[in-house]
Amino acid sequence: MSAFTAARAGAIAFICIFNVLGAPAHAAAYALRESPAGAEEAPAPGPAEPFGLSTSALTEGPLRAKWLAVERAIAAETDIIAGCASDPAHCTSQPAHRFLEIVNAAAAREGLARLGEINRAINLAIRPVSDRAQYGVEDHWSSPLATLAAGAGDCEDYAIAKLVALRAAGVAAEDLRLVIIRENATGDDHAVVAARSGGHWRVLDNRTFLMIQDNGFGKYRPLFAIDAEGAKRFEQPMYANAAPVTQSRPAEIATRDPVVDAGATAVGSNTATTVAFDKFCMTLAL
Repeated sequence: MSAFTAARAGAIAFICIFNVLGAPAHAAAYALRESPAGAEEAPAPGPAEPFGLSTSALTEGPLRAKWLAVERAIAAETDIIAGCASDPAHCTSQPAHRFLEIVNAAAAREGLARLGEINRAINLAIRPVSDRAQYGVEDHWSSPLATLAAGAGDCEDYAIAKLVALRAAGVAAEDLRLVIIRENATGDDHAVVAARSGGHWRVLDNRTFLMIQDNGFGKYRPLFAIDAEGAKRFEQPMYANAAPVTQSRPAEIATRDPVVDAGATAVGSNTATTVAFDKFCMTLAL
């Protein structure tokens, strides 16, 4: 396959992201989603959701609003990436060049190797920095090209870039989730990508190149997921019977229902901020 054909195929696959995510501006290209270059022909069998939990949709709240804003930013980048793919010689966007390099390298691989290529490349392309240090705010979600242009971001910026790149490389939308998890010992929230391959969900984390199966995350509690249908929360009944672990707020974790409004706290925030968020959550749950 020529370099031009490979780049053009990568652009078609990228455009398909927005059809799957439901971006209205790209509805006319919906038919292309049936067979994007390098796409898996059928979803891998296995649990419907990572971590063995069911989910329910978020119909409102800051988390949903943040994701919708990121969707719009991703959609705005489509033309840039498509232009660079169709005419690399005249492309002036270095972030788009870098994104296409990552996607094309991953699309040439299969299964776990494809996931690993994206995980490794995005981890190496971005320097970890807090939103407070980078933007002067507690929580800011960036689109992939904006993150690659800055060369820096926090956990959700890594996760968003991986989610979009994996979809562009041909991983089926139903096999991908952006997941917000909470560390039981510290109360800190963290964003990762869960990707299904061979019937198993693997977690792609900016803090490691290892892709651990979702059943290896006993120290974390999954809170929210974002997929092709939008933002959702994980249902939590299984935690009532979980083995006791070192938790910063065991009484709250055991008694309160996870709130629909996830975005009131920054991902990766400190314990004090998380405690305030939990009080807010409890108020909404009453």
